[in-house]
Amino acid sequence: MKKFLVMAMVALGSAFFTNGNAQEIADNALGLRIGGNDGFGPEISYQRAVGSNNNRLEFDLGWRNHKHYDVVKLVGLYQWVWNIEGGFNWFVGAGAGIANLDDDRFEPYYNDGAYILLAGDIGVEYNFDIPLVLSLDLRPELGFHNDYGAIDDFSPDFAIGLRYQF
Repeated sequence: MKKFLVMAMVALGSAFFTNGNAQEIADNALGLRIGGNDGFGPEISYQRAVGSNNNRLEFDLGWRNHKHYDVVKLVGLYQWVWNIEGGFNWFVGAGAGIANLDDDRFEPYYNDGAYILLAGDIGVEYNFDIPLVLSLDLRPELGFHNDYGAIDDFSPDFAIGLRYQF
């Protein structure tokens, strides 16, 4: 019985680790990430592979538009990528960013200015046979800015990404 359990664990472990590294991610990817939470807008997105374990850095420079406010932000994330099967991958990440808010909701107490944010990231992506990757992700963000004494603002950011890999 012990031999069977040991052999089963070795077989499952090798299958997991072989499948987890079966799909290599591209060294670089450049494209758009389009989505939003309360506002809608595009982001220019760049991904750079780091290390040999399918990890990467992602940098997004974007703009969010809402009828009462506009936000320009730069976010950097470190992501861990795992293969599901074939060209399908899933990823998680964490990072931070800076943003500039132009808000007209609280006249005469405008809540404008720069602030910092913390971000997480979870999503799925598909690498096509051509150098193109399509992704869907959720990036919850926690912004730290002055809003009538409160210093945090949570916003879930859903987006679709389309990037050229090279």
